[in-house]
Amino acid sequence: MTKGNTSYTDKLDPQWLQEELAFSVTFMENIQSTQIDAKKAKEKEALVLPHLFIANHQTAAVGRFSRPFFASNNQGIYMSLYLPVKAEKELSTYTMMAASSIVKAIKKLTHIDTQIKWVNDIYRNGKKIAGILTETTTNKKTGQTDGVIIGIGINFSISDFPVELQEKAGSLFDATPTISRNALIKEIWQLFFTIPEYDHIKVYKEKSLVLGQRVQFSENGKLFSGLTTDLLNSGTLVVELDNGEVKYLSSGEISLDSWSNQ
Repeated sequence: MTKGNTSYTDKLDPQWLQEELAFSVTFMENIQSTQIDAKKAKEKEALVLPHLFIANHQTAAVGRFSRPFFASNNQGIYMSLYLPVKAEKELSTYTMMAASSIVKAIKKLTHIDTQIKWVNDIYRNGKKIAGILTETTTNKKTGQTDGVIIGIGINFSISDFPVELQEKAGSLFDATPTISRNALIKEIWQLFFTIPEYDHIKVYKEKSLVLGQRVQFSENGKLFSGLTTDLLNSGTLVVELDNGEVKYLSSGEISLDSWSNQ
């Protein structure tokens, strides 16, 4: 029986994932967060190869800006990949590669279309179903960047969102899943490592939820509104303001005008 068949209990299988992905996989049933586990492992051990940390449940998961990330027991995918890096690359590139891998894996295995909200969120039917948090690690002796940790949280089959999230958060599956969590995890990381970087960036642009849309954002306490006209290969979002001024956003938070008017 393959892991893509959900006629069996959908339990995470680290041994199978490790064999399929050809790098180490550590599984914990219930932890604070896989991101924390990855950081601790990096501090304790000389990790020199990719290492994936996965969990069934997290009690202290966070996203960008240290915002809490809702995690439901056995109904989500919570994982962090430690990736040693030699040549320094922008963090945004890893985020784009991860986002591309998620939307492509979902489409390939389920035929479900999803979109990417700049910078690091995956949306389905107007609701967030996944988030990405990418952080660097440093060598204690040299102080130089020596790795990245790519954290991914996916609402796989969640129906018990808190009231305050029910209008914003969604799930990949609203009914019985047609694939297993193991199958999606495997597909995401295989695509991450096998697709050329430029193709990842191409997918990131093609699946953008905000490109060509009117958006709002704050800068130094001031609210701006304009049209997104381009998304650079660096991940920088280009916004033409109503007064003709052009803003280049490399980080931050944006919202679609259409959402604000709802």
